[in-house]
Amino acid sequence: MADERKQMIADSIRGIPDFPKPGILFWDVTTLMLQHSAFQATIDMFYDRYKDQKIDVVAGFEARGLIFGAPLALRLGCAFVPLRKPKKLPGETISEEYSLEYGTDKIEMHVGAVQEGQNVLLIDDLIATGGTMGAGIRLMDRVKAKVVEAACVIELPELKGR
Repeated sequence: MADERKQMIADSIRGIPDFPKPGILFWDVTTLMLQHSAFQATIDMFYDRYKDQKIDVVAGFEARGLIFGAPLALRLGCAFVPLRKPKKLPGETISEEYSLEYGTDKIEMHVGAVQEGQNVLLIDDLIATGGTMGAGIRLMDRVKAKVVEAACVIELPELKGR
């Protein structure tokens, strides 16, 4: 069953060459979200993996990690924390800088959104170089939370982000 769901999910994601820059192959998960069964299978597979791991917080990365993280948090019955680009959150924030496969960026979250000792699941659509996930792990370390795992829909193993 899992292999069938994985194949359905993989088949629903399209590759867009030369986006956002020449030489980059962008994996577009918006086509996955157009197919209810593929989107549902994605959330179901994440839920199956994490339902018994006592997750307190799902933290989703802007932008597509927000799309997968919020419904997963609802399904797990836990809090959802958005990890956003700079200056997108009102109020006091803490941030971490990271490298992308094609530049640098920063993520922020609200101060107090994640508490010391909470079990956190980080989620994004894709892991490439691991820069974004690394920043999320460092952010959770700073607030003394425990990162249970970092989850993604897509992995680009040739970039060794894991």
